[in-house]
Amino acid sequence: MLLDQVQTEEETAKKLAYQILSGFDKSYRWYSRITAGAQERFERCQWTQSQQAIKERITIYHQSLSEVVTDVYQTIPPHQLPDSFWIATKTHYSKLLSDHPQFELAETFYNSVIGRIYRHQKIDDKVMFVLPSRCYLPGPGRHKVVNSFDTSTTVRGMYEAIFDTYRFKVPFDDFALDLENLETALRKRLNKAQLASVHTVEVLKPVFYRGKAAYLVGRICMPDETLPFVIALQMTEMNTLMVDALLTERAHMSVIFGFARSYFMAQTQNPAEVVAFLQELLPHKKHFELYMSLGFYKHGKTVFYRNFLQHLDNSDDNFELAPGIKGLVMAVFHLPSYGVVFKIIRDEFAESKKITREHVKDCYRLVKMTDRVGRMADTHEYVNFSLPRARFDETLLTHLQDTCATSIEVKEDEVIIKHMYIERRMTPLNLYLQHETDEEKVKSAINDLGLCIKQIAYANIFPGDMLHKNFGITKTGRVIFYDYDEICYMDQPNFREIPKSDDPYALDTLSVAPNDVFPEQFEHFIVGKKHLKDLLREYHSELFSPQYWRQVQSIASKGVIQNFTPYPPHIRFRQD
Repeated sequence: MLLDQVQTEEETAKKLAYQILSGFDKSYRWYSRITAGAQERFERCQWTQSQQAIKERITIYHQSLSEVVTDVYQTIPPHQLPDSFWIATKTHYSKLLSDHPQFELAETFYNSVIGRIYRHQKIDDKVMFVLPSRCYLPGPGRHKVVNSFDTSTTVRGMYEAIFDTYRFKVPFDDFALDLENLETALRKRLNKAQLASVHTVEVLKPVFYRGKAAYLVGRICMPDETLPFVIALQMTEMNTLMVDALLTERAHMSVIFGFARSYFMAQTQNPAEVVAFLQELLPHKKHFELYMSLGFYKHGKTVFYRNFLQHLDNSDDNFELAPGIKGLVMAVFHLPSYGVVFKIIRDEFAESKKITREHVKDCYRLVKMTDRVGRMADTHEYVNFSLPRARFDETLLTHLQDTCATSIEVKEDEVIIKHMYIERRMTPLNLYLQHETDEEKVKSAINDLGLCIKQIAYANIFPGDMLHKNFGITKTGRVIFYDYDEICYMDQPNFREIPKSDDPYALDTLSVAPNDVFPEQFEHFIVGKKHLKDLLREYHSELFSPQYWRQVQSIASKGVIQNFTPYPPHIRFRQD
């Protein structure tokens, strides 16, 4: 009888493993169909549909997960089964993944199933893939994701061969001019000796689509160096194709794959090979960042967690309060040796914040589903995240217990954070402006602050609380917004002029509705010091005009999709 029970449990575990993998495969097919449609949407200039596809693709994971978890409950009573059952299920699942082309994503999907069933309270490598099932060695499958081109021909001939492989169903505006621009740009970057030494040119098979642009990503290999490159394509106003730029600087490529932009549409059945190739081009990018940039944000979270655990094992610094002014809605801390911040919603908000906890969560979800146009940091939501108690600075732990008691649980050896967001760490703009002594860098930051606010607005998002402490600045000097608790769509604010009156108390008696906004007052709180206010007014005076904001509202209401190139204007081929 006992033997029959064991055999039944083993068969059920095997069946369940197959059931979960079938759910993942269905989800990935759905994901791939949406991604594969990116080229047609690009060729037809269907920009609104492109944004809808981004949102739909993000929701696929949760829908698929819910379906599988429902099926699991209909198959077994999961909470009544011993760990031995889940160990057996994982073992069978691992066998099914032995030659699976998306094995790493399938592991994450399995983790999500276990996490949903046990509410992320069973983080155990015996029953889930806390660690990867195997070490993936890139290379053997490289031919599946990379096209190689003849290097014995001319530079122009190489480009012609590339565009003969990557074809679009729309004509080029001026193909001869595009080829000339590409050749000139490459010859400026490589001298004759370097060009003569080229032995390999490789381009990733998937085209990377985002916004109103498409990118071909590759590298030129020479005996002593490798030159990564990106060919940036855009549609003209006449709905014809043009080559906008050739990017050969890693800094420019890094911004394209940055954390403040929506996820690429790049169709592949071998994501591990694509990510491995990308990391060879951008070695400073972490694996999890590249997975996220491709839209595999759930697996990116898994890879982040593994990377973070490894970092904890190889570091000894403590978690501390993040530098800067303490937030009214979020408690923020970091590990100084690691490049992210941890954000926990406070139990209570300041009187000035007329919002709820659910409102804050909704705002973060809104940003997740929005084209962040390079100006809003991507955030990743975690629940029941365990951190070592011994690594907490006492000042930080006291602060968290005072402000976020309902979101944390302090045990003898660990601190469990029940709900939080993780975000790329940047230098708060107020601290940057306070300490930066280079006048030109300060001017650049203020100018970019204004551009950041404008571009977010043109993406149909009103930033709300625009104090400069709510913006960060990257190592490349790019200003990014990261405080979302007061954002809303552009059609919600009512932009008003301040009534003109000789009465000094007129403002005190002014009737103000909750959604009324007075842009003329912006200069008093976006930046504090007078010389910074003067700079902001010099560069972006329209920000203080209600008419300007109403004009942006009108554009947004018509569904006009803006195009903001992620690289410097001076490297674009057609400056007009």
